Amino acid sequence: MTRLETLFTSRAARIGIVLGWLVLGGLGGSFAQRFQDVQKNEESSFLPGSSESVKELTLAKRFPSGERFAAITVVRRDGGLAPADLGTIQRVRASLAAAPPVTGSHDVLARLSPDRTTALLIVNLNPRGKEALLKSSVTEVEDRMAPLRARGLTVKVSGPAGFSRDAVNVFSSINGTLLLATAALVFLLLILIYRSPIFWVIPLFSVLMAEAFSRFCGWAIAEAGVTVNGQSAGILPVLVFGAGTDYALLLVARYREELRRHELPVQAMRQALRRAGPAVVASGSTVILALLCLSLAEVNGTSGLGPIGAMGVALAMLAMLTLLPAALVVGGRRAFWPFVPRFGAEGADETHGAWRAVAERVAAHPRRVWVTTAVLLGLGCIGLTSFSTGLTNTQDFRGAVQSVQGQQLIARAFPAGANAPTDVVVRDVAALPGVQRALRAVPGVATVGPPERGRPGARFQVVLAADPYSTTATDLIPRLRTAAHAASLTALVGGPTAQQKDFDVAAAHDNRLIVPIVLLVVFLILAVLLRALALPLLLIATVILSFGGALGVSSVIFTHLFGYPGEPSTLPLLAFIFLVALGVDYNIFLMARTREETLPHGTHQGMLRGLAVTGGVITSAGIVLAGTFTMLATLPLKTLTELGFTIAFGVLLDTFIVRSLLVPALVFDAGRRVWWPSALARRRGAGSEGDEFDVRVPAAAGAAAASEMSRVGAPRSRTGGRTPAQAIQARDRRIKQ
Repeated sequence: MTRLETLFTSRAARIGIVLGWLVLGGLGGSFAQRFQDVQKNEESSFLPGSSESVKELTLAKRFPSGERFAAITVVRRDGGLAPADLGTIQRVRASLAAAPPVTGSHDVLARLSPDRTTALLIVNLNPRGKEALLKSSVTEVEDRMAPLRARGLTVKVSGPAGFSRDAVNVFSSINGTLLLATAALVFLLLILIYRSPIFWVIPLFSVLMAEAFSRFCGWAIAEAGVTVNGQSAGILPVLVFGAGTDYALLLVARYREELRRHELPVQAMRQALRRAGPAVVASGSTVILALLCLSLAEVNGTSGLGPIGAMGVALAMLAMLTLLPAALVVGGRRAFWPFVPRFGAEGADETHGAWRAVAERVAAHPRRVWVTTAVLLGLGCIGLTSFSTGLTNTQDFRGAVQSVQGQQLIARAFPAGANAPTDVVVRDVAALPGVQRALRAVPGVATVGPPERGRPGARFQVVLAADPYSTTATDLIPRLRTAAHAASLTALVGGPTAQQKDFDVAAAHDNRLIVPIVLLVVFLILAVLLRALALPLLLIATVILSFGGALGVSSVIFTHLFGYPGEPSTLPLLAFIFLVALGVDYNIFLMARTREETLPHGTHQGMLRGLAVTGGVITSAGIVLAGTFTMLATLPLKTLTELGFTIAFGVLLDTFIVRSLLVPALVFDAGRRVWWPSALARRRGAGSEGDEFDVRVPAAAGAAAASEMSRVGAPRSRTGGRTPAQAIQARDRRIKQ
């Protein structure tokens, strides 16, 4: 913090910091489109290379027809297709074969349903092209169906390419929409919090510069080989805005305190950084390290979120410790107009206010409070019994999209799996007939297609009776693999349904691996910051309980109120990462200040003062963070809706219940034992209210304390510098040294 404090000593340095961030923000803005272009949203890019579906896909690319990524156009007339309709379908098919889309194949297949109501036109596209190129190819296929629509036929483009196009459309609209919505929300909340028509500009400008520069850093991370998808890119601005605004609120609150104690804004900012800076660094480090733990995930989309999210939080923290202080000092006191903090004026402190009243009520009956709140959170955890990872690709879109509508039409006239067949590669060609017989015998298999031979061996397609994107189909994959492997150890089962199954398996593995690692990382950070072991364990227990309650209540709401079929398999891990890391954030803000107040006043008074001083700013920060994550719930994907709602609800639960009631009640009830094994746990108090301590120190330490007190002299007034409490803190620091 000492080096940061010296950054603002000269006006030139402050202006230089502001101009430097403007340059970085401009650079990031120029890379916004490039950042979007490097994102990968196809299912196969999320899977680890060790999964069977990825191994099958690698071999499939070496066959003459290459990788199959079909755009399947569904053409239907409920009363049956007339001969003229079939003639038009054949002409469109010939047109596509003669002049295919840019990434298309000359081999265009046509199939007619047994009831003659539905026809399929299948164009295999090259999925290795850029997403923008693939999207334009699917759109071209759709445009080439104009003669069929002119005849009054129902025409929908589906298949793997159709689903990919619809996903690209959704994700391409996320960044701009989400950025504008989040910025507008933060603007509104800052106006309400500071009640100033001008002050909101400073923190919002600081967050915007961090968010803009994150686009360039995100592009660089993706170019380095990290898988970045639309979900990661969508979460990035939410993290930057949410975390950045939280850190801004904490620093500004301390800065306003110090402006009443120091005549010059530079002095006030240096003291604010000295006091609040370590808490911001500890908080940001906790979130960064927790997110980096995601890099260990097998699901590439999840592992990519780790460095992307950590980068966003790091930039937010850096901007709030450099750009924000510089801008605040440049703006001076007048930036707070009309509620300007005057030098020597009284302000909200630890001795009065609404949060002091809350702290005293909790302190009056601490055990009753923490038992009641723990029981309520435990009741919320019961909702976990309704949690189900049953949300599939076809169910993920909110609202009607062509690919889902096409899938529904296919299921009415063909085996539902015809939309996305399961691919099987057999490297030992001699075992091919046995593998095909084994798969035909598996219940749930509609048809087994003819083989294609190539250098890797042979491959064929298996059409399932169920919707290929349903849980029924994914549950069939293990049985298909068991049957295929029994016939030949060289058989590999892949395709869209197998990729979804491998994704779910990898996500379950990530949950088991990463959760305990994150808990260990958070515990170590808290132990270092608070210099204790008992209190970090207590704080982690409260955050876990809060996470369980939030996820349980959210699951009940999704199932019984929203009517969703389930949750994505990645939701528990992502919700855990954000709720634990961000929940610990607020505990860091609270307990770091509580420890500071405990040094001169004792644990009981320290907790009272800590909650009284930080209550307002932490509550504001919690509302802002919950609001930013709520923006995810406005996006047209149920996956992001559920993630945004769960985190927003969990943050509010942590802000108003855990941090305001549960944690203070536990500290009041346990007393100085929460600081075990630090020296604070061994201090003996004369009473919970008096907080008079018998601190036994060696003679040398006593002499040092006397020397310090002699140097400090009589306590100075609030308008002149140190308060009595600050003098005692200085003495205690010298004693400890």
